[in-house]
Amino acid sequence: MISLIGKKAPSFSAKAVVHGGEIVENFSLDQYVGKKYVVFFFYPKDFTFVCPTELHAFQEKLTEFEKRGVQLVACSTDTEQSHWGWLQLSKAQGGIKGITYPIVADTTKTIAMNYGVLDGEYSYNDDGNMTTTGQMIAYRGLFLIDKKGNVRHLLINDLPLGRNVDEALRMVDALQFNEENGEVCPANWVKGADGMKATHSGVAEYLGKK
Repeated sequence: MISLIGKKAPSFSAKAVVHGGEIVENFSLDQYVGKKYVVFFFYPKDFTFVCPTELHAFQEKLTEFEKRGVQLVACSTDTEQSHWGWLQLSKAQGGIKGITYPIVADTTKTIAMNYGVLDGEYSYNDDGNMTTTGQMIAYRGLFLIDKKGNVRHLLINDLPLGRNVDEALRMVDALQFNEENGEVCPANWVKGADGMKATHSGVAEYLGKK
């Protein structure tokens, strides 16, 4: 797979459920270019076990993302009707009622394919019949997209492995720190810590600790 880092996020237009229950046509991330950062994340399936924990965890930190000018957008290969139905069930029932950020319906599986997170691919057997490998659902991919529409960070987990939402926030902070200060972020950097600058000799120095 060719990495999307530094490249334009693949464009798409698809149905999505927004505001916790409204189905819209032709949803696209292009609407945020020049206006907002985007954390675009894929999850495998509606009505499963790990997935609702992730969606609720992102919702719990929604205000923190919004403070940073970030739009959260989720996506799976389920239909918009499936998303809508899942949104009607409470958390206690295994549902995602209360989720307000958009959930895209990648029913053609082309969005997941273009972002490199589709578990499987189409092929033909010796009889000329179309077959698939894998489950043809999305891995747990996460993409941090800047205001220019470029992918600046990505993370892809296998199906059983849930993500850390605080780490997604940390990467937003790191990107914005770099953009605002022109400095880079060392390992385990957190908001409020010193950054680093690259000297002419190519040696990185901690700010204020030269």
